[in-house]
Amino acid sequence: MNIISLIDILEDELEKGVSIPFITKALVDRERCLEIIKDIRLSLPEEIKQAEWLKKEQQRILVEAQKEAEVLTAEAEQRIRALVDENEITQNAYQQSREIVETAQNNAKEIRLGAKEYADAFLEDVELYLAGQLETLHSNRQELNAKKR
Repeated sequence: MNIISLIDILEDELEKGVSIPFITKALVDRERCLEIIKDIRLSLPEEIKQAEWLKKEQQRILVEAQKEAEVLTAEAEQRIRALVDENEITQNAYQQSREIVETAQNNAKEIRLGAKEYADAFLEDVELYLAGQLETLHSNRQELNAKKR
């Protein structure tokens, strides 16, 4: 029997059911209806069963793909955070190196200025010493010249 005729038989069986007054329910032969439904299931074409299996398989694949997408997204986000952290570390290293170079340049400038001040003070002391010696020399010469006369 084909499915359409089995459905017609089920419909006839339901229509033969005894109506209960004042409500829309009816008494039917339960065993007969279940037997017809069983026959309908057995008569279903293989394509319908395959379509049902394909639908379940599709759902399973979609769930699996969703899980894989979530894993990939989480990994990508973690990699992005690592790259951002790495970039921040690099930026901090560059900033620290700039600060170190600037500090070194300032220290070198202070050392140069200190060396110039030290040299100037040293040369001033030498100049004063030599001026004193020159004055002594000049005074000694005058004294020598005064004794010659």
